[in-house]
Amino acid sequence: MKKIQIATVTLILKADYSINSCPLQTQWRRFHALSAYNQQKKANLTLQCLWRARVARKELRKLRMAARETGALKEAKDKLEKRVEELTWRLDFEKHLRIDLEEAKGQEIAKLQNALHEMQGQLDEAHATITHEKEAAKIAIEQAPPVIKEVPVVDNTKVEQLTNQNQELEGEVRELKKRMQEFEQKYSDVQTESRARLKEVEESQLRATQLQEAIERLELNLTNLESENQVLRQQALAASTSEDLSEEMEIVKSKITTLQSENEFLRNQKVIVEQITSPEQVSPQMKNLDNGHEIYHGCPTEDEYQATKVEQQTTKESGPLGSLLTKQRSLTDRQQENHDVLIKCLMEDKKFDKSRPVAACIVYKALLQWRSFEAEKTHVFDRIIHTIRSSIESQENIKDLAYWLSTTATLVFLLQSTIKASNAPAASQRNRTSPATLFGRMAQGFRASSISMGTSSGYSGMDGKPDTRSKIEAKYPALLFKQHLTACVEKIYGMIRDSLKKEISQLLNLCIQAPRSARVRQIRGSSKSIHSNIVAKQQASSIHWQSIVNSLDHTLGILSENYVPSIITRKIFSQIFSFINVQLFNSLLLRRECCSFSNGEYVKAGLQELEQWCIRATDQFAGSSWEELQHIRQAVGFLVLHQKPHKSLEEITNELCTVLSIPQIYRIGTMFWDDKYGTQGLSPEVIGKMRALMAEDSINLPNNSFLLDVDSSIPFTMEEISRSFPDISLSDVEPPALLRQRSDFHFLLQSTD
Repeated sequence: MKKIQIATVTLILKADYSINSCPLQTQWRRFHALSAYNQQKKANLTLQCLWRARVARKELRKLRMAARETGALKEAKDKLEKRVEELTWRLDFEKHLRIDLEEAKGQEIAKLQNALHEMQGQLDEAHATITHEKEAAKIAIEQAPPVIKEVPVVDNTKVEQLTNQNQELEGEVRELKKRMQEFEQKYSDVQTESRARLKEVEESQLRATQLQEAIERLELNLTNLESENQVLRQQALAASTSEDLSEEMEIVKSKITTLQSENEFLRNQKVIVEQITSPEQVSPQMKNLDNGHEIYHGCPTEDEYQATKVEQQTTKESGPLGSLLTKQRSLTDRQQENHDVLIKCLMEDKKFDKSRPVAACIVYKALLQWRSFEAEKTHVFDRIIHTIRSSIESQENIKDLAYWLSTTATLVFLLQSTIKASNAPAASQRNRTSPATLFGRMAQGFRASSISMGTSSGYSGMDGKPDTRSKIEAKYPALLFKQHLTACVEKIYGMIRDSLKKEISQLLNLCIQAPRSARVRQIRGSSKSIHSNIVAKQQASSIHWQSIVNSLDHTLGILSENYVPSIITRKIFSQIFSFINVQLFNSLLLRRECCSFSNGEYVKAGLQELEQWCIRATDQFAGSSWEELQHIRQAVGFLVLHQKPHKSLEEITNELCTVLSIPQIYRIGTMFWDDKYGTQGLSPEVIGKMRALMAEDSINLPNNSFLLDVDSSIPFTMEEISRSFPDISLSDVEPPALLRQRSDFHFLLQSTD
């Protein structure tokens, strides 16, 4: 029984366990399946999103490419439309010309046919009269008595005389032909001889140039020796009692006399030397700088080697004289240091004192004090020009360009009023009458050194006060320095003008055509809102013209702040207004949509703003800028003119459009369309007259174009600027602190006229 009870209990427990475990398993399987489903669903959604994003990116890329292609196609379409429009205009013009020519040919053919009929009638009448005359002659011959003919006797003597004369003339012709052949042979011989002699002359010129170069090298060495021997001679005169020094001086004299004899031997050779100034024929061993300096390249010659050797021996042997040579070297170092300080002042001290650029006045006074304008060779001019060029090179800031324009123009004016060209014949005469011996020239140079030491280097320390009342006879470096400054003024002027043109040209394309009025949606509101919308549209349409006026005001303010001469300012704005005139007028002639009545009113309103700017700027700065807009002003006046059909060609050319040519008036008249009132343009009679005049002009001037050209020249000369430049007083120019601290520049504190 116990076993049965145990079995039954176990069976009951198993049944209860099975009944309780089935719902749990069902719930677990359900949860597991649901979580797996959610994960699969999430993964599918992620993959779908990624795939859609990839497809969308591809579509976006395709749309961007299509947009670029459509933009390029639109630009090409606009260009083609402009080209087609111009070609259609030319085709219409050619058609009209061809029709006129055909009409003229038809009239000429009719005239010729009438003349032919008249000639035919006259010919028939002439034939009739001839037949009548023949019949009358036959009748007269039949009725006339018989005639007895006489046989003339021929005289052969005259015929023989004529034949003899003819033979004599033929003989003379043969002799003349022989002489001509002889002359031609002689001419060819002379020509060959002249060519040979020309070759010999060229070879001799080449040799002469080589000899001249050798002479110049020797002269350069001698000048260096002379400058050093001046100091040696002074020391020798001071210590003439010393026997050792006298022996050393005699050695130096003997060596210098040998060099002098060689130099005189080269000078006395009878050689004709042509000075060739073109840069292609410069010797490959020598390169001339802008101010006359010479830099030798390649191996030194024997004369240079001897001169260097003498200089070295002189330096070694003149031990007690080393102090004087050290003095001269210190003078050169001080000169170089002063040049560096002057260049630093030119670069850093960018200020004005009573409308005068301080740097220009300081540089001028320093060059005048150092007598650099009278120097044969100096490096300071090259350094100043290099500093200015490096400062304006690739410079886009108009303020810096305006400062350098004012500074260089002031320097050119000061040079123009101070220096004059040197008298070359007088200088050459002085060179020819110089002392023959080297020590004679050294003595003369020693006497001249009391007046101005270091003249050859362009520096004289603090000796003396320059006389600025009379003009200085400038040497070649100073004249070349003036030319380089003039070139800098012209270059800076062109950079400022082109910068302003570039800024304005972007706005001119928007100023030639009135903006299209957008369709206004019907919105409920008061009349004030409608009026405000109209005012906003008018302001938006004139914003481009206002931007041009703001650019002009900005440039004028910068030029005035930097005290640029008023004549240069006037020339800049005159060329800018000329550029505006050319751009607007050419766009008006090439685009038919611009030749409307409303567009003429829009451009006229913009031109009135430019006129107001010219009035505000006054004639001192604007000058004749308003007169440069004559073409576009007259063209716009023609567009807004009422009663065009009633105007004759004489009234248009003599009263309305006096500056415009016939092709320009014809172009505007044929492209005009009134989009505001619907009126007609010019009458067919006036257009026919203009077409006939254009046909005549096309025969005389086949390349006559109706478009204007931009003037990019330099419209002034430095003489004009100098004449209009105000007087500059240099007496009260305050030097910068950097120069006041140096004793070599104390002359700037002195009052000068």
